[in-house]
Amino acid sequence: MAAVLTATPAAIGHRAGPLPQQGGCSDLNYLYKAFAPTDIAGAISGVRALGIRGCAVSMPYKEHVITLVNELDASASAIQSVNTIVNTDGHLRAYNTDYLAVTKVLASHQVPTDDDFAILGNGGMAKAVVAALRDSGFRNGHIIARDENTGHTLAEQYGFKSTTQIGDLHPRLIINATPIGMTGGPNADDLSFDPDVVTSAETVFDVVAFPATTPLITLADNLGKKTISGAEVIALQAAEQFVLYTGIRPTPDQLHRASEFSRA
Repeated sequence: MAAVLTATPAAIGHRAGPLPQQGGCSDLNYLYKAFAPTDIAGAISGVRALGIRGCAVSMPYKEHVITLVNELDASASAIQSVNTIVNTDGHLRAYNTDYLAVTKVLASHQVPTDDDFAILGNGGMAKAVVAALRDSGFRNGHIIARDENTGHTLAEQYGFKSTTQIGDLHPRLIINATPIGMTGGPNADDLSFDPDVVTSAETVFDVVAFPATTPLITLADNLGKKTISGAEVIALQAAEQFVLYTGIRPTPDQLHRASEFSRA
């Protein structure tokens, strides 16, 4: 399944008049639209050519777009993964707001940093999660990747271990950073972790945002586990994207209501 590419067309969405004060969004004249491109190079060219203000980039394009932009912000350069592109007069600057969002949800859910973890995946979203785990104080974890070399490289960069199969591991924190369970995908109804691994875990984190309740989250909820959904992450990272697009930071109440809406 092609990832959703969301955009704010400047042809419709150039700022109308002066910027409102912090949290005031009523004067903004933007349209936020979702697309599912199969030609990512063409889509990014369209952002530049049509004067679209910016776009969000989701799996599996977070790494592919790196060569298609003019500049990487430090947030994207550090982990070589992009989830946000801002267009300023044809100059495309790429950012990554996933890292900040994951850091915030780990803290808000008070996940103990001495918990051992296993994260499934080694793509752009996995890189953001692994970096957030390391910088949040986690020290004991495994990256599970089908590509042994890629998984090892990512694990070595952040001081963790890698494996191609979870095997006998039963970590307290498990994280799905793959499209498994994503609406419309070939594995939409699949579990990313075996039921026995979910049963032995204490916290289950699925970065997939659509649906908010994936098969993994559904099972974890039924087992009474602490869960973190991709809907929480997408609301937080989207707030940072909104600031990058518009120069305006939403109020805490606006962010709360947006998060509730995304989970509905």
